[in-house]
Amino acid sequence: MKNGIMNLLYGLTLFLITLSGFAQMPVFKRYYIADIPGLGWLAQFYTTHTIHYIMASFLLATGGYAVTRLLITGKGFGALTFWGRIRGGLLLGLMISGGLMVLRNLPGIYFSHISIYVMNLAHLGLCMALLAVSGLTMGKAWSR
Repeated sequence: MKNGIMNLLYGLTLFLITLSGFAQMPVFKRYYIADIPGLGWLAQFYTTHTIHYIMASFLLATGGYAVTRLLITGKGFGALTFWGRIRGGLLLGLMISGGLMVLRNLPGIYFSHISIYVMNLAHLGLCMALLAVSGLTMGKAWSR
């Protein structure tokens, strides 16, 4: 795949996973955004939850493809730029915190209230940091 297609897929995935993640808080219903014609689905928890999980799987696949491509071409992780390492680290943190939150939703697995609070804040904080860094570094290459 060419980089342009990968960048488009990554950007679309990042947009939809962020939109569906914020929709689960439920800010779109609270501030009447879901009342705008065509946006009512943003207030449907199970719809946005499903979209969030599908986009997370796309994000994992895109990340796996990028890592595999770095390793196969022989460049390795040393080819990542400074901002590429920052974005990659934030994505890794989001994937770990998101994975823990998925585990939390499985039957028979229990976390303390404090750990759930920390996971939620970490996931939201990493998301906000990734959005800020992505905005600052838009158009800059991840690797040399």
